[in-house]
Amino acid sequence: MEISNKKPKTNKPIIGITIGDINGIGPEVIIKTLSDSRVLNHITPIVFGSTKVLSFYRKMFDFEDFHYSQLKTMDDLNPRKVNVVNCWPEMVEIKVGQVTTEAGNCAYLALREAVNFLKDDKIDGLVTAPINKKNIQRDDFKFVGHTDFISEELGVHENLMLMVYENIRIGVVTAHLPISEVSKNLSQEAVEKKLEIMIRTLKKDFGIEKPKVALLGLNPHAGEDGLLGKEEREIIEPVILNHKNKGSLVFGPFPADGFFGTLQYHKYDGILAMYHDQGLIPFKMLGFESGVNFTAGIPKVRTSPDHGTAYSIAGKNIASPTSMREAIYLAAHIMKIRNQSVIPV
Repeated sequence: MEISNKKPKTNKPIIGITIGDINGIGPEVIIKTLSDSRVLNHITPIVFGSTKVLSFYRKMFDFEDFHYSQLKTMDDLNPRKVNVVNCWPEMVEIKVGQVTTEAGNCAYLALREAVNFLKDDKIDGLVTAPINKKNIQRDDFKFVGHTDFISEELGVHENLMLMVYENIRIGVVTAHLPISEVSKNLSQEAVEKKLEIMIRTLKKDFGIEKPKVALLGLNPHAGEDGLLGKEEREIIEPVILNHKNKGSLVFGPFPADGFFGTLQYHKYDGILAMYHDQGLIPFKMLGFESGVNFTAGIPKVRTSPDHGTAYSIAGKNIASPTSMREAIYLAAHIMKIRNQSVIPV
């Protein structure tokens, strides 16, 4: 859909929200979140998806307090309402709780249009509702998720998946890799790049002048002085020493189990885990319903709720909007800090 008008001036950030998989809980948590007038006091939302899909779920759940208007040009933007961009013209079949090719195509079209808006500065930030990583695949989308697609579209080759819950911020060096591939993809260069992104984002996106960062070891007991693996000695420790020599507050490598078990995570502004589950399991234990995924290292602000499509509860009106709401608030908060920061994006 072509909307060529430039973004109007407004005293609230304009946040784009993709509808995600229309058979999952994305539409439900979006409607629940944007039905809260307190959210609309802080942002002007633009939902990328379909008014027909939103109408379907509004009727299904009897969400009478949810109102929206179709956005055809940026001149039509209503800062006091939910604005919706129709990303496909036809009515689609909604099969609640099911994986369908049609739903994957809709998720792609919504994401594609939202990223176009982001690149053209028509929106200030983007919040993405969950997709199914399999049914969204197509010739022009061969990515394991939102993050790599958005990064490539913005011309960025390195990013950091940063999970945020209150003052806990956990990033991962290797993200969506089979566990058998983790060690061979771990190198001083890889750890160095992710650590640099973390330190920078803690400064410019979270306003922490001198961030304190902990690195976790890869192996049990952080390698036990080489007895249980050499990655700590040969890869992680040299990176830590290099940053310490530059004056950074970087510590570790810590045995992951003891680090979280003894609550050491409270002492640090950021935590860098070596692989997905090492960071995500404790994170979701601590903030499952309120956690947010923030993409660090890209020039635009992008967040997402820390949950998936949740097909098993779709259509039951029991999905919590907390993570979606927190994702929106975090995006707005980071934009505010960036606008005040002297550190270039």
